[in-house]
Amino acid sequence: MARKDLSGLKHYKYSAVDKSPLSYYILTPYWQFCTNLLPLWVAPNLITLTGLGFIVANVFSILVLLPDLKGPGPAWLYYSFAAGLFIYQTADNMDGKQARRTGSSSALGELFDHGIDSLNCTLGGIVLCSAMGFGATRDGAVIMIISSWPMFFSSWEQFHTGTLYLGYFNGPTEGILIACGCMLVSAIWGPGIWQQPLAALFPILQGLVKSQTLLKDAFMLMTYSALFFVHIPFCIYNVYLARSARGLDTASTLLQWLPLGLFTGAAAAWIGSPYGTILRDNHMILFGVLCCLVFGRMTTKIILAHLLRQPFPLFTVQLVPLLLGAAIVNAPMLGVQLISAEQEVKLLWLCLGVSTVMYVSWAEHVIRDFTTYLGISCLTIPYADSRKRDLLA
Repeated sequence: MARKDLSGLKHYKYSAVDKSPLSYYILTPYWQFCTNLLPLWVAPNLITLTGLGFIVANVFSILVLLPDLKGPGPAWLYYSFAAGLFIYQTADNMDGKQARRTGSSSALGELFDHGIDSLNCTLGGIVLCSAMGFGATRDGAVIMIISSWPMFFSSWEQFHTGTLYLGYFNGPTEGILIACGCMLVSAIWGPGIWQQPLAALFPILQGLVKSQTLLKDAFMLMTYSALFFVHIPFCIYNVYLARSARGLDTASTLLQWLPLGLFTGAAAAWIGSPYGTILRDNHMILFGVLCCLVFGRMTTKIILAHLLRQPFPLFTVQLVPLLLGAAIVNAPMLGVQLISAEQEVKLLWLCLGVSTVMYVSWAEHVIRDFTTYLGISCLTIPYADSRKRDLLA
């Protein structure tokens, strides 16, 4: 980025609203307590990265102990899923408090925080899919992909309002705790409980729900309802209020959903292709990591545009491997077979490799430009300054 592009950082001011009573009365004191235990030399971004490390560790444990994403696995594994996600949530809320505590708040901190959150969306979806025993199924694929949607719409909302708004019941707080609860249910009763009829588990519901309605169906309905009837409408409403106050229309901003449409469409076209093998041969984790990198850059670019006061990014080159992969796999629909079923996994690895190089290179450049312009470090706090604060504390 050119130096003139970074000039918007001079006007940076973090703005967030959290209406959650659970967060305010219970979790915030806990997060502050944990933050106060940390030495002042621990950089906020290092806390954020450490939190993501627990989710990555969960994914690796799935690769080793639960590769079919179905199980059942040992009870301790599901407990570790819940612990990893809860620790991630804790770290995600400690970083900002540590930044204020050490006087190291910056635009890079917000970008790094939300960038890590974007990566966690799909990775967390993989862990939840495995914890609930969905396996390589369409429901599992939906959970993995749709887990990214709330983050996109929140980022889109923040781009227009300038404020990260968390409602009375929100994903980063209650949503994560519900996911932790689902993992604990699997730890106690086994993941098979999600395949049980709802009426058999709760006799009071007999006659109110169909006999073939499973517990997992209720979970999926709750997920869809929260997303489509609560989260997205409120994001749209807040954008409408913000733009109306400036005399701007809202309808034109709907085009900005294009990146999400391309991401979701390409992912669905590839994983749901009748010619594909991702579900048949269970390459879900491999595909999930590819989606993680694509979505991670796509959403982080929105935050970057917000911080630099630039136009909304309608496309990212990170989408290209996913779009090309989906097109190649579905080429037989046009009477052209470009690869065999056996070659698809090689294509998937190639797309993942290219996507990894693209993401890491881009992230390194952005972080370097920010740290150079702001005169700060990404994962450290200058020792002299932190030692001085320790003495004053």
